[in-house]
Amino acid sequence: MLRVRKSAVGWAVALALTAAGLTPASPAAARAQPAPTIDWRPCAEDSSAECGTLSLPVDWDRPRGERFDLSLARRVAKPATREGALIFGPGGPGDSGVDRVVDGSSRFSADLRARFDIVSFDPRGTGDSHPVVCARDLLARQPQLIADQAQFDAVLANNVLLRADCRARTGALYDHVDTTSAARDLDAVRAALGERQLTFHGSSYGTLLGQRYAELYPDRVRAMVLEATMDHSVGTRAFLDSQAVTAEGAFDEFVAWCDRSTACALHGRDLRAIWAGLHVRAERGLLTDPKRPGVVLTPFELSRLTHKEFYDTWRWPGLAEWLGKMTAPTAMRSAGPSTGDALAPYPFAVFCQDWSLPVRDYREYVGHLRRTARLAPDLRYPPALFALVTCLGTPTPVANPQHRLRVHTDVPLLLAATVHDPASGYGWARNVARQLGRHGALLSYQGWGHGSYSSSPCVQRAVDSYLIDQVVPAGGASCPAVEPEV
Repeated sequence: MLRVRKSAVGWAVALALTAAGLTPASPAAARAQPAPTIDWRPCAEDSSAECGTLSLPVDWDRPRGERFDLSLARRVAKPATREGALIFGPGGPGDSGVDRVVDGSSRFSADLRARFDIVSFDPRGTGDSHPVVCARDLLARQPQLIADQAQFDAVLANNVLLRADCRARTGALYDHVDTTSAARDLDAVRAALGERQLTFHGSSYGTLLGQRYAELYPDRVRAMVLEATMDHSVGTRAFLDSQAVTAEGAFDEFVAWCDRSTACALHGRDLRAIWAGLHVRAERGLLTDPKRPGVVLTPFELSRLTHKEFYDTWRWPGLAEWLGKMTAPTAMRSAGPSTGDALAPYPFAVFCQDWSLPVRDYREYVGHLRRTARLAPDLRYPPALFALVTCLGTPTPVANPQHRLRVHTDVPLLLAATVHDPASGYGWARNVARQLGRHGALLSYQGWGHGSYSSSPCVQRAVDSYLIDQVVPAGGASCPAVEPEV
């Protein structure tokens, strides 16, 4: 099986009773079916962390059928101060929770690490948890943007081949990588850890996991933080429009920072005019990446790479320098053919089982392009557009379709939202908060970046207080912006 742990691209069905005593029909059934266990061992990469696997059903509606191993990692709190386990839901889809624990558990404060074991996992179909794998050449045929009806039809045909190829190479799990299935995995992890209730912190795409868990198991939620939350209630148009507005807003904030900060390599220059010139060169096929000599940047790729740098404000000076280097024309060279394995991981398969974003034909598709370009005149190709391409033709209904949240937990879910988040827009968080009603609380960070716990001491204190002592912030709670470091 292909071993992949790197961050990838780069986001309701009736349920049967769960197996292994997670939702027993009776006390006798619970005694007859003990909870699964995790065999923890020192991680190969860092023996101070523990790694393990948990055997789970591929299809939770057939609990005695085929199984797969969920890959996990944890760092254990000191016994004298330990209060339980905090499970982290990674983003992506495709980010590795195992890597997060082994390499980056310092994401959480020392106080949290003292009180809780920090536990995470690679969600089913990603990383080391039976990843979805596909033929690299079929993945490479997916265009960034669709140019005409003929290409639209070609994408539909290629996606049929791609789904069949991925299913053949991955096995039965390919059709069960949706977040509803992952939420049932999460409950199995909770049970295997011996936790009566779940203490959870989800980030970005990991917030879908938290939301779905809270719907399915409201009485098992002790505390749940949704940082940079996604709104899983929007259709094709609302999804694209909200992403376009969010991306353009992030671009506006970067321009404003460059205007006021001498740390910006383009300070004192007309950044919007510079950007427009780069975009024209990209459209003509005359723009190369100074970080990768010979690699030609398309307009979509220029927007995608720029948007990615908005995720952390410490990247902004480097972004300005990168854009500045591209203002000087460079000699064009072919990057040469790509080489590598015939197979590639495809964690975005998760997204296509969580979202139904149908597009009838090229006419409707190009209408979406024109509308999002009006909403985002600078960053006119938000990365979300690729979701339409890669999921085009996905059979419906999808396993975990969009819907308004139906959560009735005893403790309100805490939404940690960044006002100028470049990916999970603030409007998404406000809409999710409205759906949750009294079962949710919105904490607003007035700054920038994709997420806020690591960038705002104020947010960190509020989140820690909630996770440790279940103190819910007051209505309208807000944290001031932290100016980007230079």
